Amino acid sequence: MAVDYAVIVVYLAGMLGMGWWGMRRAKSKSEFLVAGRRLGPAMYSGTMAAIVLGGASTIGGVGLGYKHGLSGAWMVLTIGFGLLALSVLFSARIARLKVHTVSEMLDLRYGGRAGLISGLVMWAYTLMLAVTSTIAYATIFDVLFDVNRTLSIVLGGAVVVAYSTLGGMWSITLTDMVQFVVKTVGVLLILLPVAVVKAGGWNEMRAELPDEYFAPLGIGGETIFTYVLIYTFGMLIGQDIWQRVFTARSDKVARWGGTAAGTYCLVYAVAGAVIGTAAKVLYPNLANPDDAFALIVKGELPMGARGLVLAAALAAVMSTSSGALIACATVANNDIWSKLRGLGSGGGAGAAGPAADEPHDEVKGNRVFILAMGVAVIAIAIALNDVVQALTVAYNLLVGGLLVPILGGLLWKRGTVQGALAAVAVGGLAVIGLMASYGILATEPVYYGLLSSLAAYVVVSLLTRPTDEAILAHWRERLAGRGADGHGGDGETVPAATEADPGAKTPV
Repeated sequence: MAVDYAVIVVYLAGMLGMGWWGMRRAKSKSEFLVAGRRLGPAMYSGTMAAIVLGGASTIGGVGLGYKHGLSGAWMVLTIGFGLLALSVLFSARIARLKVHTVSEMLDLRYGGRAGLISGLVMWAYTLMLAVTSTIAYATIFDVLFDVNRTLSIVLGGAVVVAYSTLGGMWSITLTDMVQFVVKTVGVLLILLPVAVVKAGGWNEMRAELPDEYFAPLGIGGETIFTYVLIYTFGMLIGQDIWQRVFTARSDKVARWGGTAAGTYCLVYAVAGAVIGTAAKVLYPNLANPDDAFALIVKGELPMGARGLVLAAALAAVMSTSSGALIACATVANNDIWSKLRGLGSGGGAGAAGPAADEPHDEVKGNRVFILAMGVAVIAIAIALNDVVQALTVAYNLLVGGLLVPILGGLLWKRGTVQGALAAVAVGGLAVIGLMASYGILATEPVYYGLLSSLAAYVVVSLLTRPTDEAILAHWRERLAGRGADGHGGDGETVPAATEADPGAKTPV
């Protein structure tokens, strides 16, 4: 294993080195949080694919393939579908808004009063996403170095916190590009063909396993529908995903780069399911399907290649963990702490001036929040045991509480701030209550929570005064890529929510 260890050590050292390099570039808030909005198509698509394909997509995707065969690809497929939908339908408009967070978008659309409560929900989601990604280090480092769970979490988490704190989104972008290449080579080009060959080839796999392992819908229609509801819609509204959209240098990059990343996700989904199916032939009696990835790597790959593929698994976890961490810190600082202190949150919440002129202490403040959130994530990950339940709670709150007001704001001009707040509150409380009643892993909470959020949004919006025309006019300007000065950019002032002017035109 000495060569494999060397591969992993070099990989981790490289991550820290890129964090140090990124620190030299992150001189403004925009540079630190959204890489200066300067990513081109190649780097944008690579980093977007890296963040959405984490440990659950890699280790979990192989595990689902082991348990269900080819239909185990559906979880990762729905992630890819969500990214494709976001890129084709919404990413251009999102990129033109020039904001830093989802809650800033809600403040722009509804008039500056919806961000705090939505920020709290988004913060809880990103925190749990970062925690569950961090817990995955325990599995990988146990396979690599046979160290205990706590030390594994601290080791992996410390590396991610270090490079994320140093350089912000620039460091994360650079490391994600490396992680994208490592995952592509390790999983698609090495592990996939080796697994199929070791299992005797496709014909032997068909002969050894039941027909349902090769049925496209074998995992079940209800399960697929739940995946679509949680993961496809979750991709449309998550801060961790939107923050990557904000890094695109143009709306065309956001659209086509995201489409390429979504297509890559579909290929990755099928590859994971095929690897899991091959593992079923090689190791037919595993008690835990998620062990299939580690076993097939340790048992079937040669020295050196084994280290590279384990580095690919580590890369998958790190990319999701770092993206969730910076999203969590950005929301905590910009949407919660700044508002509680009575400050604007920038990018549409009261700050003025282009990002390039923002003082360096804004970078320092965001750096402190990343460090603080990182320490909290590591501590929670050490204390938490049930990863699946924590992640389910996070996605249920995200989809049940925020999907309707976000998509409603983008698609329906009659939606009001009162309707948005009602949707978040009713949907969130319904999800929590239904999880207490049906159980955390039940499908009913997200179904009924989403429906109750939609009903509250529509009814309350229709019963309240339409959004002030000045707010909607400013919103349309930003959607068109023009800021308050007519040129776009960060930090434009958002008109405060006011009583509608009796003489002003209101939307129908």
